[in-house]
Amino acid sequence: MAQKNLITDVAGVLVGNADDARLASGVSAIIFAQPAVAAVDVRGGAPATRDTDLLEPHRTVERIDAVVLSGGSVFGLEAGAGVQAFLRERGRGFEIGGIRVPLVCGASMFDLLNGGDKNWGRFPLYRDLGYSAAAKAGETFALGTAGGGFGATTVNLQGGLGSASAVTRDGHTVGALVVVNACGSVNVGAGPHFWAAPFEIDGEFGGLGFPPRVPAAALTPIAKGRPGENTTIAIVATDAALTKAQAKELAVIAQDGLTRAIYPSHTTLDGDTVFAAATGRRPLADAVNELTELGTLAANTLARAVARGVFEARSRPGGLPSWRDRFGK
Repeated sequence: MAQKNLITDVAGVLVGNADDARLASGVSAIIFAQPAVAAVDVRGGAPATRDTDLLEPHRTVERIDAVVLSGGSVFGLEAGAGVQAFLRERGRGFEIGGIRVPLVCGASMFDLLNGGDKNWGRFPLYRDLGYSAAAKAGETFALGTAGGGFGATTVNLQGGLGSASAVTRDGHTVGALVVVNACGSVNVGAGPHFWAAPFEIDGEFGGLGFPPRVPAAALTPIAKGRPGENTTIAIVATDAALTKAQAKELAVIAQDGLTRAIYPSHTTLDGDTVFAAATGRRPLADAVNELTELGTLAANTLARAVARGVFEARSRPGGLPSWRDRFGK
């Protein structure tokens, strides 16, 4: 585990949250101090994404300025415009003929039926929330019911925003940030234990370990809601110097973190999406073996972040109980 156990332990990565209690939704902006190499892997059946095509390894642009994770489903994709506006005011972006175009990719999850007031008028609030989140970006930020995870839920508990970090044996830092709005369950059956328990470090989500036996009922898939009502969206970041193709591989391997922490995951009801970003501050000495360890650790770190998001969440009026409400006592 790195210093803060947050994705911002990766040097050059900043995070800002903005949320609205009446809306019961929010935005998390991940800002790179310098443009970062990035890629994405989408596995859920119902994704809502912004500018993910440009992240494919064969596309022209090598680096981006920010990633946005938000609530609001497709309406929440407006948050990217707010982050873009913030960055443009500061002279950031890909230069084309003297014009700076900040490159902001993102994904949104569905929280439109969580009891918040979604009657926002002609335009949704997410552009302003995106701008505010970008303006607050720093090395520390709230977890649980905050930012893009403010209105998140799982099948049986309040979801939330989670983060974690780790360091490889070669000294590369890897971190994860996730909005847990899963179709499935993060805890084992009806009990307090987390599916991600084998990967926990220093009691970061309660230190309960794995249950001595898994009840048969816990292995019966129970899905929340209807198609499109769910999605777990995340980003893993590292200080390693990666190509776009290597970043893509990192995102692919990191997706395993969702399957380790959520049961079931990657369903037709989800829009599971994982971004990967590399700030390039530390070169790889052994591209094959070090990338494999980076990906493995990124998956473990993402699993831990998922559990932390639910562990740190608090209940909202009219919403599902939080883990702390049900098991914290």
